[in-house]
Amino acid sequence: MSEDTYSAFMQLLKDDPRFRMEAYQFVREALSYGQRFQQEAEDEFEEEVEDDEDVEDLDLECFEEDEDLEAWEEEEEAESHLTGQVLCQAIRQYATQQYGLLAKVVLNSWGLYTTSDFGEIVYNLISINMMKKSKSDRREDFDDQYDFEDAFVKNFDFQLSEESGPA
Repeated sequence: MSEDTYSAFMQLLKDDPRFRMEAYQFVREALSYGQRFQQEAEDEFEEEVEDDEDVEDLDLECFEEDEDLEAWEEEEEAESHLTGQVLCQAIRQYATQQYGLLAKVVLNSWGLYTTSDFGEIVYNLISINMMKKSKSDRREDFDDQYDFEDAFVKNFDFQLSEESGPA
C-alpha cells in the first residue's frame, strides 16, 4: 500500500468511524475469495469447452486494431468483477467459513449489521481508489440481500469434515 493510499485510508477511518479497520480488510478478503470462486467456476467451464473438438484456439491476430484488443482485455477484467449481490453472497460464505456460528458476532463487533453496510464499505474504498466499480454498479445493489440473523444463525449449515470422523 502506497503512502498516499495509507494516508487516505487512515483519514477514511477518522471520517467514517462506523466501521473498524477489520471490516474493511474482511470485505477486501471476501472480494478476493469471491473472485477466486468465480474464476474456478469459469476455469471448469473453459476446461469443458476445451474438451469440445469443435472449439478452435483463440487467435489474437483477429483483432484488427489495438482498440479491439483493449476492449477485449477490459471485458476480461470485467469478468473478475463481482456485482454487489454476488459480493454479498461471497461475504456470507467467507464469513461462515472463517468464523462459523460466530460470524454474526464478529461482523457486528466491526460495525457490520446489514448487507447495506457492505455497500458502505465498498463505496468508501472506491472513494479512495482502493476498489473499482463498473458503470452498472450502484450502492443500492447491496441493500437487503439477506438478514444477518437468518444467514448466520437461523440458517447456519453445519458441515462435518471427513477429519471429524463418524458422529
